[in-house]
Amino acid sequence: MNQKVGKRVLMFAFFFLWGFVGQAGAFELGARGYLWFPQLKKADFQTIANNIKNNEINAKDVLGMSGKTTYAVEAYGGVGKNHLSLTFTPFDYSADAVITNNITFNGKTIFASTNPVRSELAYSMFDLKYQRDLINMENVLAGFSLGGIAQVKYSTGTFKLNQTATAFEEKRSFDSFLPMIGLGAHIGLIANLLEMRAMVTAGGYGSDNYSYEGLADLSITPFPFLDIHAGYKLMQLKMDVNDYKMDTLYTGPYLLLSIGF
Repeated sequence: MNQKVGKRVLMFAFFFLWGFVGQAGAFELGARGYLWFPQLKKADFQTIANNIKNNEINAKDVLGMSGKTTYAVEAYGGVGKNHLSLTFTPFDYSADAVITNNITFNGKTIFASTNPVRSELAYSMFDLKYQRDLINMENVLAGFSLGGIAQVKYSTGTFKLNQTATAFEEKRSFDSFLPMIGLGAHIGLIANLLEMRAMVTAGGYGSDNYSYEGLADLSITPFPFLDIHAGYKLMQLKMDVNDYKMDTLYTGPYLLLSIGF
């Protein structure tokens, strides 16, 4: 699924939330834009061809993939204790490297040589989250709330290897669907001015299909309806789908602009 389709999904979700919240008596509605600066801590890939496991590929150390700035956009809305959001995050990595050991991918082998190998990882991630407040003390002191989260993470994309000199080109497409649960907290440090937010979710099925992520940030509200956040996020995504395995880990700071009513 490309970025154009992702933007259409987000637009649909935003107007859906607008209608839903508007009919039920809104108390929050808005959008957030993230700028994330993650380091790529881990990026391992493996394929199965003709019922034979190919060797695991370390794209970080062997193929030279490294962290790259990305963004995310989120539409959210809420009524009473109930909050719903949809977030779209694209990932697009590429690198060129000379390999010193043979690599087998999709049942075909790239032999070690002085000819560079180009690797490309591109995928879109959609996170649908529902949070219900378990504790809400927003009217006490500067405010505090704690909620339970149910989340669905859907990722779709491709991993590709190419060596121009030998006309080698192979790619594998993937789709991953993971259910997750977690907690989200909000702490008001200075009423209507300085706040802290934290969230952690995890889930999946089996030992090879799971994800976990966590974030924490501080926000300041210089004007009504506008929040500026600075924080840190980590996320691991591991999948084993359609004879394709991927294990990635990202960590790094982010900036966030939120507009809400």
